[in-house]
Amino acid sequence: MPGGRLTQTDRRHIAAGLAEGLGYAEIARRLDRPTSTVSREVARNGGPGGYRADRAHHATGRRARRRVPGPRPEQRAVDDHGRDPEALRGFVERFAALMVETGLPRMVARVFACLLTADSGALTAAELVGRLRVSPASVSKAIGYLENLEIVRRERDPGRRRERYVVDDDVWIRAWMTSARTHASWADAARDGVEILDPATPAGARLNHMWEFFARLSDDMAGGASALVGDDAMTVLAALVHAGAPLTVDELAAALGWSADRVTTALYDAEYHPEVTDPVVLRHVAGAAYTIAARPDRLTGAQREALSPGSSRVVVPGQAHGTG
Repeated sequence: MPGGRLTQTDRRHIAAGLAEGLGYAEIARRLDRPTSTVSREVARNGGPGGYRADRAHHATGRRARRRVPGPRPEQRAVDDHGRDPEALRGFVERFAALMVETGLPRMVARVFACLLTADSGALTAAELVGRLRVSPASVSKAIGYLENLEIVRRERDPGRRRERYVVDDDVWIRAWMTSARTHASWADAARDGVEILDPATPAGARLNHMWEFFARLSDDMAGGASALVGDDAMTVLAALVHAGAPLTVDELAAALGWSADRVTTALYDAEYHPEVTDPVVLRHVAGAAYTIAARPDRLTGAQREALSPGSSRVVVPGQAHGTG
């Protein structure tokens, strides 16, 4: 039929016509096809001297398969939330590039960006390898770097013998406090240098300026973290001190007149930010109750023993002078 695709039989008639020495117009007339259809068919498949019907038919089929269009951008697969995975991968790479500009190694930045954009905030090594298309060794090295920065932690995947790498929701506060502690270390080192070099000397004066700068910066950052945690955590700690006994979330909520969710959030902030609640820390006790205790690194073993109830070293008011 005119205008339709050539069939294998049509191609055999073309080959037979070429073998007889017929022109393109005569072959086209016999097939009831336009002359241009026959001429293009022959030109694409070896010319008048090399045309073979079966070979031309198979070659045309292969060309047709290569021309099958892929999905249009608007038809690309999306995830369960309707998001385009390709767009997400592009964002991860752009976000990683931004972190690289601040000094983070490229692979570390890619792994961190991948964890941040995972809905669960946690991925296994195999999942990171699959998403980033890198080696397991590269992922392991990057995770070690992030652990040293205290912004990623490991946890056992429930029910499986493998680990997941987790970015907690409070990662930025912990990163902030890590930075504050780093600045405090710089301040301490500079102070030691001042004592050795003498602040009256040029080198000592330089280190003295360094000490003052980093000490002030560390103090400011530590105060900023306290503001981020909020007053609710401090109120919960004060309630536990006043009660003098462990309390559950429901008991705290009833006493404070708060919702259970508000108490839970305050307990979470207090538990995961001991650097802010210093010198006390929140502790779980029997059941679902909470209490407070002295931060363990504030006292040495000997000091704790001396302060324990019943210790002969503890002086009870009124007994120091032999009074009963």
